[in-house]
Amino acid sequence: MDRDRASGDAQLAAIVQHSSDAIVSKDLDGVVRSWNAAAERLFGWTAEEIVGQSIRRVIPEDRQDEEDAILARIRAGEIVPKFETLRLHKDGAAIPLAITVSPIRDAEGRVVGASKIANDLREMTDLRRELRESQRQFEALAQNIPQLAWMADSKGWIYWYNQRWYDYTGTTREEMQGWGWKAVHHPDHIDRVVERIQHAWDTGEDWEDTFPLRGTDGEFRWFLSRASALKDDAGNVILWCGTNTDITEQRESNERIRLLMDEVNHRARNILATIQAIVRQTMRGADSDMVAALDRRIEALSANHDLLSDQNWSGVLLRDLVVSQVSHVGGLADGRIELSGPDHLRLQPRPAEALGLAIHELATNAMKYGALSEAEGRVAVSWSVEGRGAEAIFRMEWRESGGPPVEPPTRTGFGSVIIARNPQMALRGTVEWRPELDGVVWTVSAPADGVVLG
Repeated sequence: MDRDRASGDAQLAAIVQHSSDAIVSKDLDGVVRSWNAAAERLFGWTAEEIVGQSIRRVIPEDRQDEEDAILARIRAGEIVPKFETLRLHKDGAAIPLAITVSPIRDAEGRVVGASKIANDLREMTDLRRELRESQRQFEALAQNIPQLAWMADSKGWIYWYNQRWYDYTGTTREEMQGWGWKAVHHPDHIDRVVERIQHAWDTGEDWEDTFPLRGTDGEFRWFLSRASALKDDAGNVILWCGTNTDITEQRESNERIRLLMDEVNHRARNILATIQAIVRQTMRGADSDMVAALDRRIEALSANHDLLSDQNWSGVLLRDLVVSQVSHVGGLADGRIELSGPDHLRLQPRPAEALGLAIHELATNAMKYGALSEAEGRVAVSWSVEGRGAEAIFRMEWRESGGPPVEPPTRTGFGSVIIARNPQMALRGTVEWRPELDGVVWTVSAPADGVVLG
């Protein structure tokens, strides 16, 4: 029995000595009786230096009353549950700790001392401090951005709004929890908004929408709203972060600009129509071919203008431009004019005007004495962007085949200016027109960043 007890005591001593927690024992007067290796690492005192000394050496002056209370409870046979406090390192630095103290009893059950287990909280304290600092930074950012901001859990239940939301809507946190935000949405838009945002909650896709929200004055203002999901490494949604940006003034400005653009475009169309009428009246009796050519060029310019104005002069799809400028010669429906190139390629306004006039002139020439003047004649129009970034090149080709032999022009007229010089200047590139055995080949090459949008 004594051998078993001795073995058990040895095992217990080994556990205490090798524990990662500081384990200290003391008598009822607070004198240290044992001090394990973890206590040496934590407090900086070796066992030889501290055993036999008062535990109060590691207790700050302003916390000595803690030791009085601990000893009183130990003498009464009570366990002191874990609590957080500060103790001193040998160098005088304060160490944040979590301490548990239990009574030690002798064979007769009398309390003869106390054992203390101390957990180092320095890392946890640093993490708490960093967390508090992050929270303060987040709070400062969230409360000072001009947008209304909010957060929702993984299922879309909104649990936090910044103060700007409450200031604008005049609502409370309790009113807005979960789906409470529906109360400040315009009834004409709420069903659409709910459907689209629920799709985002279900799929984890980013959400964006535009709709009006009611303010404290009862008036509605328009907001551009976005939300993105924060996901874990497995791709699961942790939470959603969203903002609502007031775009009411921007929408009103855009509407004013649209009205002004409509007026300008209306007047421009009237001017072109007036010019066309003046030309017809002034040149009555003149060379009919010249009158017809001038008339067609004005119509081509008008078609270009219509395409660009329909897009608020933000550019035009190249395919739409080509179709509008070759429609007067036919050939698209019966396959005699073939188009190939990216459907999404959008031109900047100035290159679009120049290329539109050039394509119109080429189509007219092809119909009069080029490939489209023959039943078997064909025209292939192609375009592409080669390369990427600043090195990307825009290319376009008009290629006729199956037509009569083409003779090089004996003089340079206005048609040549429209086909070659005008696009060359507008696109800052090179234009080549060359006659071949059965038709004309016309090519354009220019830096894409000066021609293509996006």
